[in-house]
Amino acid sequence: MSRTRISNSRDALIQSRGVAAEELRRHNLGTVVERLHLTGPTSRSDLVAGTGLNRSTIGDLIAELTDLGLVEESPGRATTGPGRPSPVVRTRPPGAVVLAIELSVDSVAVATVGLGGHIYNQLRVARPRGHFSPEETVQDVAKLAEPLLAALPTTHVLAGVGVAVVGVVRRSDGFVHLAPNLGWRDVPLGAMVGDGLRLTDRVLVANEADLGALAEHRRGAGTGVNHLIYISGEAGIGAGLIVDGKPMLGSAGYAGEAGHTVINPEGHRCRCGAVGCWEAEAGEAALARHAGIVASGTGLDIIDTVVARAKAGNGRTLDALAEIGRWLGIGIGNLINVFNPELVVLGGSYQVLFPYLESAVVEGTRLQALDAPGQLAKITSSDLGPNAPLIGAAELALSGVIADPAGTAGHSVREGHAVDDRAGG
Repeated sequence: MSRTRISNSRDALIQSRGVAAEELRRHNLGTVVERLHLTGPTSRSDLVAGTGLNRSTIGDLIAELTDLGLVEESPGRATTGPGRPSPVVRTRPPGAVVLAIELSVDSVAVATVGLGGHIYNQLRVARPRGHFSPEETVQDVAKLAEPLLAALPTTHVLAGVGVAVVGVVRRSDGFVHLAPNLGWRDVPLGAMVGDGLRLTDRVLVANEADLGALAEHRRGAGTGVNHLIYISGEAGIGAGLIVDGKPMLGSAGYAGEAGHTVINPEGHRCRCGAVGCWEAEAGEAALARHAGIVASGTGLDIIDTVVARAKAGNGRTLDALAEIGRWLGIGIGNLINVFNPELVVLGGSYQVLFPYLESAVVEGTRLQALDAPGQLAKITSSDLGPNAPLIGAAELALSGVIADPAGTAGHSVREGHAVDDRAGG
């Protein structure tokens, strides 16, 4: 082998080792940030134990993350044992703030959320049910978001924007193929929101049920659960899946459209054109039909009316809830047979109605699910309530910071809002 080829091979080996070392460093930084982000203030000793990294490595990583403005330390509490107390490390929310947006059928919500899940401001505005155009919706979002962004001190870094929407979304670019309950088809939502808010980076967009599952897994009823299904109920039915501790999205992000699986071939016609879809048998319209409620207002009005009548002991309303709960349970049983979850979380309107639905849902699930997976799955209501998709949108936007802290820290996504002093503020 010639000297030139030997030299080139040696250079390639050195370069590959350098890349591997850089990847390891990025991974370790992300591991520490993610742990602090999800668990809150943690001692250095607990970080060593929880990550498997040695004390020296943890010290170096914390020093770098402190310089990046993403974490800070404080003295640990004194103990009666030997040695100095281990310093406590916590995330520094101003170092990475994101704008979370939720576009549902009946409302628009925005929030500014810092690393560690700290909510700075949050606003939700109901909208009359109707087909608002994508352009009108983005204008509404901008009007709501601008005051929240203006309220952030200049030293707070806007690190990303996440959007939850009731539709079929391509994750790679935030393109909404179909949002039937909004009346949308083929909408480049990510690009539109980016332009409307004058952002320099792309906006991350995902289905609201997927983000509800992410939020419940990280900060709600599913904390510590590796196999979870989140069922979202509003005008339609959506499902978000956590499998082996990670979101199951499919090849492009389209997985989870369970509302249009057929559960009753002799049932009612769905808005999608099929007969007997889960949504047609257990959704909001079905509840209104069985309860004898004329849907003249928003879905929120329907649910408020149902709750009021149920509290008053109205027999037709209670029968309607039992019928809806049974079909909801049958659909859940199908999902349990396919995915074998530990936990099924009911969100959206089902969270509000859960006290009246629970027994019927459990019974319907028992009828449909096989004994083995059915006995393992617990059914519960959302801990995060109507804000689960909004919180999930924040977690989606913060995912880039967690994956690459050094590459994203201090970088503001707003035009003209560069932040030079990463550790300031």
